[in-house]
Amino acid sequence: MTDTATPQEEIQEVQPAEAEGTAQLHQSQQQPKADARPPRPPRAPRQQQQKQKPRQAAQQPQPQRARKVHPALEKLFELYPNMFGARFLPLKLGVFQDLLEKHPDDFKKDELKVALGLHARSTRYLEAVAAGLARHDLDGNAVEPVAPEHVHHAILELHRRRVQRNPGEDLRPQLVARIARAVEASGLDREAYAVLVRSRDEETNAVLDEALAELARQAAKREALLRAFEASGRSSEQEFAEMYGMDAGEVARTLQRARDDNKRAQAAAETAAPAAAAAPDTTGSDQPAATGN
Repeated sequence: MTDTATPQEEIQEVQPAEAEGTAQLHQSQQQPKADARPPRPPRAPRQQQQKQKPRQAAQQPQPQRARKVHPALEKLFELYPNMFGARFLPLKLGVFQDLLEKHPDDFKKDELKVALGLHARSTRYLEAVAAGLARHDLDGNAVEPVAPEHVHHAILELHRRRVQRNPGEDLRPQLVARIARAVEASGLDREAYAVLVRSRDEETNAVLDEALAELARQAAKREALLRAFEASGRSSEQEFAEMYGMDAGEVARTLQRARDDNKRAQAAAETAAPAAAAAPDTTGSDQPAATGN
């Protein structure tokens, strides 16, 4: 099912006007007459009396309107509750055609297209994509990973919606951190990821560059720790960690990541070398040298 949560309606209470002051009663030095009537209590200003009723009406709970769900989505929930129900999973590419072939009598082509579009744009579905979950077929089997650029765009869209819900709140650090995690989860190096997702929007490109710079700083720290360990002459990571008063488990994980970084960099260099050797010579060395007059 699509995310049918209805935004809570804001109920503004009308506050009563403050009393303009308290009337002062001047006591007479003479005794009041026996038939004199007691003074009448001061009446509330007319404006205050008029505002009391709206306040009482505003305090009463207002019924929320349920958002109408597309009929095709209702049918999808009945047929595949594990995919369109309590949990949303990224759908395999081509699921639209799969549904038409499996249920030719249950869905009209145009209605199904609209329903799947609503489902794919829902916040819950985007969260599943942004989390990097695999794409699933209608039987719930993981069949393929979500492309890194799709994960990236889902993260940006979720950020845009959060900014709209929380105006004035600085959510940029969270966006930078989430993009950085997506880069690492993609398995791509920083340059390849940037080429894949960079757009014409300067603001999103600036956030991307900030995330890539943070990853570069983290990689430099890991490399520095690895060099310090290799130069320390210590026989074990445990001994090295104790020497500097660091957590042994954290040191071991950091050193392993640094070694993995070096392996990936070496593999990328080895892959790039044959391609560079096979590239045509564009230096003009096969041309006769120019002679001076």
